[in-house]
Amino acid sequence: MKRVRLNLRIALRSLYNFKLRSVLAILGVFLGTCSLIIVYNLSGSLAKKTQMEIDKLGKDLLIVRTGVVIRHGRGPRLMSQDPNLTFDDVRAIAQGASQVRDVSPSSSTPFPVRYKSMVLDAVLITGVTPNYPEMRNLAVKEGGFITESDNKKHVKVAVLGSGIAEKLFGKDSAIGKYILVRRFPCQVIGVMEERGADLSGVDQDMQIFLPLNTFLRRLVNKDFVNTIYVKCLNSRSIAPAKAEIEAIMRRQHKMKPGKRDDFTVIDLKDVMALQTQAMDTISTLGRVSAIISFLIGGLGILSIMTLMVGERKMEIGVRRAVGSRKRDIVVQFLLESSFISFSGGAAGVVVGFAGTVIILQAFNLPFNVSSPGLAISFFASVAVGLTGGIYPAKKATSIQPVNILRH
Repeated sequence: MKRVRLNLRIALRSLYNFKLRSVLAILGVFLGTCSLIIVYNLSGSLAKKTQMEIDKLGKDLLIVRTGVVIRHGRGPRLMSQDPNLTFDDVRAIAQGASQVRDVSPSSSTPFPVRYKSMVLDAVLITGVTPNYPEMRNLAVKEGGFITESDNKKHVKVAVLGSGIAEKLFGKDSAIGKYILVRRFPCQVIGVMEERGADLSGVDQDMQIFLPLNTFLRRLVNKDFVNTIYVKCLNSRSIAPAKAEIEAIMRRQHKMKPGKRDDFTVIDLKDVMALQTQAMDTISTLGRVSAIISFLIGGLGILSIMTLMVGERKMEIGVRRAVGSRKRDIVVQFLLESSFISFSGGAAGVVVGFAGTVIILQAFNLPFNVSSPGLAISFFASVAVGLTGGIYPAKKATSIQPVNILRH
C-alpha cells in the first residue's frame, strides 16, 4: 500500500511538471466522453419523442386514406385524393378483417368559425364517430364528447380543441354556447385536453369535432369520407391486419390484378422507421466523432507518456538502482495514464450530463439520461488511458540502471 501511495505521488508530480501536455491529453479524453454521452442521451430522447408522436396518433393504429401516398424528400405526400372511401368500405373492414378491433371513419375540411365578433379563418372541422377519442388516445377536459345519438340524429353539436376554445372564449367556459361554423350554428358540448401537433403535422388543439353524419349531411353534403382509422388487436396484428385491409379494399373497389391501388393503408411503424433511420444516421456520426476524440486522447496519452520516458531516464534509472522493481515503474506509468483518463472521463461525464439537460430543455425534447451510456463512456475513457500507458510503461522498464549510472 505504501508503494502505491508513493507511486501515486510520483505520478502526480510528474504530470504537474508537464502541465500543458497533460491538459491536452485530458482534453482529448474529455471530448470523447462528453460527445459520446450526449449522443447516447439525445438518441434515447429522440426515440422517446418519436414514440410519443406515434401515441398521439393512436396505439396499434392503421390509417386508410383516400388516394395514393408516396414518400420522397422530407416526408409523405398525398398525390391524389379521389372521393372513394364509403361507409360500405368501413363496414367491410369492420366485418371482414379478423385482426381488427374497431373502426372509425372520419372526414375533415377547413371552414371559418365565428363566435360573436371573433372570427377564425380556415379552422379544421372534423366529422367523427363517438369512438374517435379511444382510437386516437384523446381525452375530454370539460363537458362531454359526441354520442351515438348525436351522430344518428345529425345533432348540431361541437367539441372544441383546447386552442380553439382559448381563442374564442379565453378563460370563460365554452360549454353550452353557440358558434357558427361557416353559417351553421353548433352548440359546444365539450373541450378536449391539450395535445399539440401529431406525427402528421395536424395540431390537435386547433380543430373542431362534429358528429360525422352532421358534418357530411348538413355541412359539406357528401356521402364519402377521406380517412378510416383502424385499431388492431395488438401490435403483433398490425402487419396481418394491413394485408387483410388492402385485400378487402381492392375487392370493394373492384380493382383488377396489377392495377394500382386508389387508396393507401398507412402503418405508423413505417413512419417511425423512417425517423428512426434518420436518428440512427445522426447517432452513428456522433459515435464516430466520439471514437475519433477517444483515439486523439489515446494518442495524446501515448505521446506525452513516451516523451516523459525520454526526459525521465535519469529518474527511472536511479529508482531502479536503489531498489525499485520493474513492476513499480509499470504501476507508476499506468497510474499517470489512468489519472489523465480518469480526470478527462469524470469531467466529460459531468459536462456531458449538463450539456444533455441544456440541449433537451432548449429544444423541448423529452428528458432522457442513459445510465448505460454514462457507464460505457466513463469506462471507455479509463480503457483509453490504460491502453495508452502500456507502451510507455514497457519502454520505461527497458532502461538499464547501469547505463544511467555510467553517465
